[in-house]
Amino acid sequence: MHDWTKIIKATTVKDPASGAVNTPIHLSSTFYQSDFDHFGEFDYARSGNPTRQVGEQAVATLEGGRYGFLYSTGMAAISSVLEIFSQGDHLLVSKFVYGGTFRILTQVLNRFGITHTFVDPTDLTALEAAIQPNTKAIYIETPSNPVLAVTDIAAVASLAKAHDLLTIADNTFMSPVLQKPLALGVDIVVHSATKFLSGHSDILAGAAVTDDPALAERIYFIQNAFGATLGVTDTFLLLRGIKTLGVRMAQSSQAAQRIAEWLEAQPQVTRVCYPGLASNAGYAVQQRQAVNGGAVLSFDVGSAAHARTLAEHLRIPEFSVSLGGVESILSYPPKMSHAEMSPEEQVACGITPGLLRFSVGLEDPDDLIDDLRQGLARLD
Repeated sequence: MHDWTKIIKATTVKDPASGAVNTPIHLSSTFYQSDFDHFGEFDYARSGNPTRQVGEQAVATLEGGRYGFLYSTGMAAISSVLEIFSQGDHLLVSKFVYGGTFRILTQVLNRFGITHTFVDPTDLTALEAAIQPNTKAIYIETPSNPVLAVTDIAAVASLAKAHDLLTIADNTFMSPVLQKPLALGVDIVVHSATKFLSGHSDILAGAAVTDDPALAERIYFIQNAFGATLGVTDTFLLLRGIKTLGVRMAQSSQAAQRIAEWLEAQPQVTRVCYPGLASNAGYAVQQRQAVNGGAVLSFDVGSAAHARTLAEHLRIPEFSVSLGGVESILSYPPKMSHAEMSPEEQVACGITPGLLRFSVGLEDPDDLIDDLRQGLARLD
């Protein structure tokens, strides 16, 4: 079944009671039990809710797993998955990770004795050399935020399995219609569902998916224990957003490819980070493991002053945090998504002072290019 068909079938689950084609919003924190000794499937909404169940199964189906979990935010999903580990455990983490992930590792989990080493996942030799006796998992994000560094998912998963380690992949930038890490050997996939899965910049949500029943039990225990679950109204909105995921990703990724190629030819741009470009170091791997380069790119205009000028003069993109909406969004990672890092840490990860991130929405790509043209002209 084609992904676009699968999306509609997974998000249009008729209500058994009424036949409604849209999942009802079950606004109930508790559920009646008809038997004193044997309780029904649902008892308390933190532990399970019929609306959330449909959303969780939809996300799992799209990722090719059997077990899905929805959370109140993307960081709730990432943090909850990382909390399946214990004091004394060690994690290998891609140095190209979202600032929120960096923060939870360096300022929270380390206080509970869960240690980490940041590594370059594109260097498999160095990655293997960094494995310690207490290493339990490798965490990757590909393409990464914001420099779009590409990790060979299958190679990392194979290395992890050879050393009896788990592999966790953040698939936010690609979404399940462009990349399926579970099929490449990953054990757990996480998402900020706020982004492309939702697609409309109107909710916060996170997701985790696995195909392993034992891992699912561990993830569910933490989800239930910490309780950072997605509310039922937001689950309904997430399901509605996912319905158009296929067409949105197709349009936005095609536009991103055109814009990246155009930016690469502009004299004011010193670097374009987009794995759909043949000049990109990760191009061959991206071609092998994903449908295309995705809908997000970054580009460097040489200095923070130039970045400020461009951001102040572009007319179409919203200058804001986040990504993955129907509207194009321009962000400045040094002060937004990766503000938690020191300037030295930012530069070490390729986040230079002139770097801007561009999440391509559904506007006409010719209009976006025209807008970029007039903005870049101000940098001459």
